[in-house]
Amino acid sequence: MEPSQKARFLASLAPHSGDWLLALPIANCDLRLDDEAVRVAVGMRLGLSLWVPHSCPCGEHVDAQGFHATVCKKAPGRLARHQVFNNIIWKSMGSAGIPATKEPSGLVRQDGKRPDGLTLIPWQGGKSLAWDVTVAQSYVDGRQSVWGR
Repeated sequence: MEPSQKARFLASLAPHSGDWLLALPIANCDLRLDDEAVRVAVGMRLGLSLWVPHSCPCGEHVDAQGFHATVCKKAPGRLARHQVFNNIIWKSMGSAGIPATKEPSGLVRQDGKRPDGLTLIPWQGGKSLAWDVTVAQSYVDGRQSVWGR
């Protein structure tokens, strides 16, 4: 078994890794995936060839499975995926009756980065809850890949 196949298999065994397949397709909650998003998500989960191999504008080779597109800083969908994830968290807060703001101004971490969102009401200890949309990276067969972002 190839390392990428083994990594895909082990990831599929992780708790809740398939929960996205059970989500109700509610458009108002941004839970409805269009046909192309489903094709790509299922194809990546199964390790199918999704694209014609080509050269990326950054100079890297993109294989038929398209893993490079998930990590390339020049990939057109990278920022859009981040914004979609952030919007889902923000809408979830609103659905729970928790007022929150996205991309709060004037709030900076010690490393100079800003959180992606902040609740407008205090929680434990009088502090607001801040969130940051981040996706873990994995390295398979010398290639860096990101699952989600």
